[in-house]
Amino acid sequence: MPSLTTPALVCSLRAHGEHGAIARLLTPDHGLIAGYVRGGRSRAMRPVLLAGNAVMADFRARTEDQLAGLSVELSHSRAPLHAEPLPAAAIEWSCALTAATLPEGTPYPALYSALDGVLGAVEAAPAARGWAAALVRYELLLLAELGFGLDLSRCAALGDADDLAFVSPRSAAAVSRAGALGYESLLLPLPPFLLHGGSGDWAQVIDGLRLTGFFLERSLLTDWRADILAARERLVDRLKRAVA
Repeated sequence: MPSLTTPALVCSLRAHGEHGAIARLLTPDHGLIAGYVRGGRSRAMRPVLLAGNAVMADFRARTEDQLAGLSVELSHSRAPLHAEPLPAAAIEWSCALTAATLPEGTPYPALYSALDGVLGAVEAAPAARGWAAALVRYELLLLAELGFGLDLSRCAALGDADDLAFVSPRSAAAVSRAGALGYESLLLPLPPFLLHGGSGDWAQVIDGLRLTGFFLERSLLTDWRADILAARERLVDRLKRAVA
């Protein structure tokens, strides 16, 4: 990728040198790409390189192996949301998760569309009722895209697709109420909105976050990537307090 101009979503920013920064952006056709922004920590650039912002990105590199130089032009700012604790936590977590788990240079068009949708939903309904379920679905999609998808099509114990209500933490497969009889305490609740659509009530959303969080932590957020779990804990805590 010697050169590329593309729309992108800002996912993370890391200081580099005295004034520069390395930004990691999710693009629709080329996946996650990192680039060096000269003066990326300046007063002018800080509001542009906020997580969740939509930008037009221009990457330039001499070779395929070189970290590209990056210049960005703001397309849509979500800066006001960073001043509100709950929306800020949702943006911080969804973008950090994306930056930490996706391999660079691999296209994930479905994830780009889904993340853009989650960020748009947060912007449209900062109070969380309109975006919490979408965030759970995004986490579920990310697991699937990276090869750790849950099988919610039929009961792992009985083989049928009726009355699915749990997920096995061992097999990541759904279990019906009948198949779970006597073992409910060992299984993770499966919220109905993940099967039938809709947004679910708050208890179901929390169950959904618990479900996806278990598999994210087990399968993806290991080693150095576990550091970003603090962002998720802040989000879940704020959600619980908001609906208490």
